[in-house]
Order: sequence, then structure tokens, then C-alpha cells
Amino acid sequence: MKHPMIRFKKITEENFAAVMQMKRPEGEGFVASNAYSLAQAWLYRDAGDVYPFAVYQGETPVGFMMLDEDAEGRCLVLWRIMFPPEHQNKGYGRKAIQLLIQLAKGCGKYDFIVLSCRPDNTIAVHLYESFGFRPTGEAENGEITLRLDL
Repeated sequence: MKHPMIRFKKITEENFAAVMQMKRPEGEGFVASNAYSLAQAWLYRDAGDVYPFAVYQGETPVGFMMLDEDAEGRCLVLWRIMFPPEHQNKGYGRKAIQLLIQLAKGCGKYDFIVLSCRPDNTIAVHLYESFGFRPTGEAENGEITLRLDL
């Protein structure tokens, strides 16, 4: 049986509650809460370049992603990506990043993707590096920056 595809959907009244209920383990600190991320998206809404999405596996919201676009710099920023524990270790993160890279390449608007994460988040660092993301040498707020040229 074929598994349903990963896809991204805008945050709407339909999926808002599900996205807000997604949480990382207490005290982990690898990623900001979805509530904080959505507040930031609202804060920067006038710039028109911040995009929060629910990550779906078939009809089920399984994660959250927020992108920031620097159209002038031809750069897409993977600002946030999170999957709650009940949706981890199922390949959703890998599929979501794969789809993001495919869409970014396909649209022709970007030359590279950047993201930042804590170096002690070894599972995430390994995942990003498996796609070809490489450290830029930049670090801010305890996070390292990784870049993938498209």
C-alpha cells in the first residue's frame, strides 16, 4: 500500500487548533513553540515574506514549518520546523525537507536555502547534512547556520 504524500497547507481555522496542540517535550528547547512562531508570523505579516504551514501526511497534520523569504537575495530560510514526539521517527521530517528542496528548486526563485539549529541537536544536524546542507561558520544565539545551494 502506498503511503499518502507529505504536503504543506496554510494555517487556517481548520487546522489552527491541531497546530497549536503540537508540542515538543518540556524543557527540550530545540525549537520555539508553534504559538510563538505564529505570533512572529503575525508580527512580520506586513513584510509579506513569512509563511507558516502545517505539514500534513495525507489528511493528518503531523508537523509545523515556517519559511522566511529573501526574494532580493534569492534565499529561502527554513525558519522553523517541528514535529511533536508522536510524529517523530516516521520519516515525516525527511519527506518535508525533501519536498521543500524540490519546491524551492522548481520555482526558480531561490539560489540557496539556509537554516539554523543548535549543534547539540545532532539528529537534526545529521538530517540536514544528509541533504547537503553545510555549516557556514556563522553562529547566533547558540545556533549554527547551515546552507544548501540549489
